[in-house]
Amino acid sequence: MKNKNNRREFIKKSALATAGISSLGALGFSAKSYANIIGANERLNIAVCGLGRRLGAYYDPIKLPQSNVNLVYLCDVMKSQREKAGKKFTDLLGYSPKLENSIFKVIEDSEVDAIINATPDHWHAPGTWMAVEAGKHVYVEKPCSHNPREGELLVEYQKKYNKVIQMGNQQRSSLPSNEIIKAIHEGALGKVFKATAFYSNSRGRVPNPSKAAVPEGLDWDLFQGPSPRKEYMHDTWDYNWHWYGWDFGTAETGNNATHELDIARWALGVDFPNRVMVDSGKYHWEDDGWTMYDTMDAVFKFEDNKTIQWDGKSRNGMQTYGGGRGTIIYGTEGSAFIDRSGYKQYDRGGKLVRENYGKGSESATALGGGGDVSTTHVYNFFEAIRGKEKQNSPIDEGAKSTLLCHLANIASRTGEVLECDPKNGHITNSKEAKKLWSREYEKGYEPTI
Repeated sequence: MKNKNNRREFIKKSALATAGISSLGALGFSAKSYANIIGANERLNIAVCGLGRRLGAYYDPIKLPQSNVNLVYLCDVMKSQREKAGKKFTDLLGYSPKLENSIFKVIEDSEVDAIINATPDHWHAPGTWMAVEAGKHVYVEKPCSHNPREGELLVEYQKKYNKVIQMGNQQRSSLPSNEIIKAIHEGALGKVFKATAFYSNSRGRVPNPSKAAVPEGLDWDLFQGPSPRKEYMHDTWDYNWHWYGWDFGTAETGNNATHELDIARWALGVDFPNRVMVDSGKYHWEDDGWTMYDTMDAVFKFEDNKTIQWDGKSRNGMQTYGGGRGTIIYGTEGSAFIDRSGYKQYDRGGKLVRENYGKGSESATALGGGGDVSTTHVYNFFEAIRGKEKQNSPIDEGAKSTLLCHLANIASRTGEVLECDPKNGHITNSKEAKKLWSREYEKGYEPTI
């Protein structure tokens, strides 16, 4: 009951805090006076919530002098991860951030301007909207939501509270990707009509979950957060939550397709599909603990006869398209191969006509990742808060790309071809599929907007 009570108290406090900020600004100043103070002192007080495998992507952008941030909190429900991250950042920064178990305490602290939300998938949207309610800006890792309705809610919260929400689809901040997308939009490939997005990895056997004692130092109740309560199963907290059912994760499509589908949608200039077709299955180690598909082919059809194909192979590392992950764009006059290292543009005959490739340091399929593009993306978030840069990934764009992942998962789970409204992506033809548009929340964690 403790965390539920904390949540109820948090809602009351954040409502009062938001009312105060919207009318008088922080600390009772007028909005204009507050803006002047921010202009005079642009250092941002930030917190990182979720200190798992993605943590390495934040070292460089936080320590950069030009980022001008003060890391106030490192927050995680596992004590060992807090301590490990604390030591690393103390060495990097020369001062020690506070170590905190509860995301509620971090969000309630009025000194915190922004949080990086790198928690598990089921915490992404709720943690973000709670922070926005309390007046924070949020960098939320992909996927920005656990289900389609949460993506819609994030857009609603952003509009209501007018805070910067940036999803961690870091390739939106890649200079080569921006260069080739701009060229595509200007007609470099003729009329574009298809994109093939892909991911190939050689993940191994996953332990079969079994009842176990909660690991020492883990706040299992807070880990579950918005998800209805269940018994702890061996190794759930440490990445395997991705594969143990749908309570916490969004399968490989939510985990990784988010990136490449985002590039595909961006290049083709499309928003919401009108049809989604999926062929998926679990084909490797059929007796292990992986409860979802490990292989998926998905086709998304859009208006103007445009198509995005997703080829996802979690446990077969064959680089079918010449790399572990990426996106191929097809047009009437040529094609382009785009990944985190850059791009290669070809004419209709297959001749290489232009490239900007191989200069980046961003990781591909390695766990955690990080690199130059992640650093640029987080820095863009900081500068967007200050009003010095245009935001590279507004949450409405991130939510659209994440929705494609959710629709593919829903089609896989129901075994149905989904018909969708091209105005908003809503499913129009299946009662069973519509039931998966949202989720059941633990009492006290429901969205309040």
